[in-house]
Amino acid sequence: MGMSVTISAASAQDAEQILKLQYLCYQNEAELYGDYSIEPLTQTLDDLRAELDGGHALVARLGDEVVASVRGTIDDTGTARIARLIVHPRMRRHGLGGRLLDAIEERFAGEPAAKRFQLFTGRRGEGNLRLYRSRGYAPVASEQVGPGLKLITLQKEAAAEAFVASS
Repeated sequence: MGMSVTISAASAQDAEQILKLQYLCYQNEAELYGDYSIEPLTQTLDDLRAELDGGHALVARLGDEVVASVRGTIDDTGTARIARLIVHPRMRRHGLGGRLLDAIEERFAGEPAAKRFQLFTGRRGEGNLRLYRSRGYAPVASEQVGPGLKLITLQKEAAAEAFVASS
């Protein structure tokens, strides 16, 4: 019998596993764009720990192993910026990325509640774009950030029921 994947808040103790997973997951992106100096591959453990302290982060675990993660922050305008949705290559195509995306959005439904969700991905990331579109995200901007790298920003409005106080 197999183990179930569980999703929970990331802790400081998860930082090293998250960083190793991030490095593994972004190899494909670096190869796709021919750029191994992208920030996810150069981030230090100290930088990641600071990022975890300053925002929300979730991990998906299979037993004790972190097999997926996502991070996000919310700004003063109510925009929740979701970043670094990563899933171990052996765990892809099983719905885990969608589960994590739903979970981080749910996390931002608290106080202060997010009015909108934003994320970005490279324009060649077909799997990423397919996932985000299936979850209601639509392109709102694009930016050329390097010779071969164009980032697409996608956004969706938070569910209306998140704004309505219960009577």
